[in-house]
Amino acid sequence: MESGQSRGSGRFGAGPVPVAVPMAVMLATGLWGLDRGGMWGDESVTFQVAQRTVPQIWRLLHDVDAVHGLYYLFMHAVLTVHPGEVVLRLPSVCAATATAGLVAALGVRLAGPRVGLWAGTLYAITPMTGHYAQEGRSYALVAAGVAGATLLLVRAVDAGGARAWWPYGTVVALTCVLHELAVPVLGAHALTLALLRVPRKVWSGWGRAAGTVALLLLPLVWVSQGQSGQVAWLVPPGWDRVGRLARNVAPGPAGPVFWGSLLLMAVGLRERRTAAVALPLLLVPPGILMTVSQARPLYHDRYVLYALAGASLLVAAGAGRVAGVLGRVRFEGRRMRVGGRRARAVVGVTGVLALTVTFLNQLPVYRQDRSAAHRPDNLAVVSALAVSRMRPGDPVLFVPSVGRLAALAYPKGFRRVRDIALRESAPRSGTLWGLEAAPGELRRRLAPVDRVWVVAERSALDPRRRPTDPVERTKLAVLAAEFTVREEHVHEERVRDDVLLRLYVRRPPGEPPGVRPPGVSAGAPGLASPRPDTNRPRADRPAHPPPPRLSPDFGRR
Repeated sequence: MESGQSRGSGRFGAGPVPVAVPMAVMLATGLWGLDRGGMWGDESVTFQVAQRTVPQIWRLLHDVDAVHGLYYLFMHAVLTVHPGEVVLRLPSVCAATATAGLVAALGVRLAGPRVGLWAGTLYAITPMTGHYAQEGRSYALVAAGVAGATLLLVRAVDAGGARAWWPYGTVVALTCVLHELAVPVLGAHALTLALLRVPRKVWSGWGRAAGTVALLLLPLVWVSQGQSGQVAWLVPPGWDRVGRLARNVAPGPAGPVFWGSLLLMAVGLRERRTAAVALPLLLVPPGILMTVSQARPLYHDRYVLYALAGASLLVAAGAGRVAGVLGRVRFEGRRMRVGGRRARAVVGVTGVLALTVTFLNQLPVYRQDRSAAHRPDNLAVVSALAVSRMRPGDPVLFVPSVGRLAALAYPKGFRRVRDIALRESAPRSGTLWGLEAAPGELRRRLAPVDRVWVVAERSALDPRRRPTDPVERTKLAVLAAEFTVREEHVHEERVRDDVLLRLYVRRPPGEPPGVRPPGVSAGAPGLASPRPDTNRPRADRPAHPPPPRLSPDFGRR
């Protein structure tokens, strides 16, 4: 396989510049607004699980979240340094920075320094990259692992020796253990080898590495299959998800930037070596997951964040090919050579301007994404509401029990109150949000209570909802039959899914259900004229909510 370092662009971007510049851009973008003032549900899970002891984490993984086990153990070590929101997200920022550098290095090896510089920078300024670079979850780390494995694949093909496959196999194995839905990258790499028409010796080396990875993953796959209920909220993806993914992996989700990116991707297909690596990486993992998801839904855009590297490489390769063609155009009878100083300067300035315009075009998206209100929920606001409204000793009821994540992530707001349904804490029970009392016991606990605070999404209190969990049905039934709403507090402009705090008081004898005190909105159990459910009902699903979309309607949930 011909080395790309000898191709193309002369001295432009020679040395560490093609790798260093994208890393600097990504680091600056990732650190911008990192302390947005609140964790959302999935981040709070990472935060509270990572602060448990290693035996407690190990016990949890036997029943739930085994797919995130390695990440939780890694974050356990990180949060030992300082348990805070910024520290929670720093590993993702560092991973995204490393990925931008790896994508640049891959572009340098395949097509030269100029393409590498552009590819890495495009990756760094794509909104989807910035979104997951600021989340306390594993997806940015998985993307770094896949980019590193792809670079090692290219190096192993170039080297041709058996020893070159050990680093590749090791990185792929660690990446897939970090999140098992990185496994489709092996299919992408197999297609890359087929497109490059590598000799049988290369296939043999790759096959041994891939087989070893598959064997190592079997125990994790076996355990995680028993926990598949965590993704029961996923639905089979349709063509709308294909279009959404296309918008997300482009540097801009709409307008000239989006269509220009698609055009450059098409041109980039003419660069055989780069396309053989980038196109499978872009198409195969999403294609596999979308196909499997028609029978068993497993697909979400965040699970294939690593495919974005393929899009950046293709766009940069297309831009490099266009720049090469323009450099050979005659002006006033003279031919401008690609290697000439004047041509390099023009191409360099044009590339910088194009990347700058692309970034500035997406500034509203970046600014919006750095607001806590743009995530599915903001548990810090829920805790702040509790501090300002609840009195010491007040009973509190979480509907459904997953709402207890607010108390686990921000315990300050709930230290003075009594969690009336909780039977055993989350760390002691080996669960994500604790074990609650059985229906009969819960009724006995609520019987002497004259007032109870309820923390819930508004959709969870919809009287038309029929939860499958008997404990949740009991909560709604008791509230509807024995209590009425006295107060309601909600910070709707900051909390995405209308998380509210309601004070229920025991209904006086003889007062019929359906009486609503002045100033309280409809929709509570026992109240007439319920508010239409305009929010996505997430209360029944046992998994964590998906992040907002990175598209023209980014954040509209």
